[in-house]
Amino acid sequence: MRVVPCSIPDVLLIEPRVFYDARGFFFESFNQREFNRATGLDASFVQDNHCCSHEGVLRGLHYQFARPQGKLIRVVRGAVFDVAVDLRKSSPTFRQWVATELSAQEHRQLWIPPGFAHGFLVLSETAELLYKTTDYYEPADERRIAWNEPSIGVQWPLRREPVLSALDAAAGGLDTASLFD
Repeated sequence: MRVVPCSIPDVLLIEPRVFYDARGFFFESFNQREFNRATGLDASFVQDNHCCSHEGVLRGLHYQFARPQGKLIRVVRGAVFDVAVDLRKSSPTFRQWVATELSAQEHRQLWIPPGFAHGFLVLSETAELLYKTTDYYEPADERRIAWNEPSIGVQWPLRREPVLSALDAAAGGLDTASLFD
């Protein structure tokens, strides 16, 4: 596996070794020992999530506050524009965002550490994401920031108005958000 730091160095792009032949492909999608060795992290994952969305759906920006989650995200069908926003006030990259396209064809994964908000926009007809988290989902702990928060300024590659959940459409701005120290 190859690990590439993004413009926010704590966010990592993981490129697995993929073996192709006449039958198709094979790759090891996760190995705890190799992940920790290659990233230098001591992360362990407690929950796997599977999400399916249609083209134009924008989910985010989401995070948990009291029990923040690190996330290891990959797309197994379709393609998404995946975004991480640094919400750590003491970080030199506070309020900055990084994005990458993740697709089933490229097999890349994105590591988003605790202290970040996460969101994605579906670029293909349908997309399915699998992601591991370092802590359990707690509904009462979930926080949201508006996907179009001007002080963050994510440049979403929108072709039309995004499809949002009612909760995402009602999300507040960064000025009212719970932030990490």
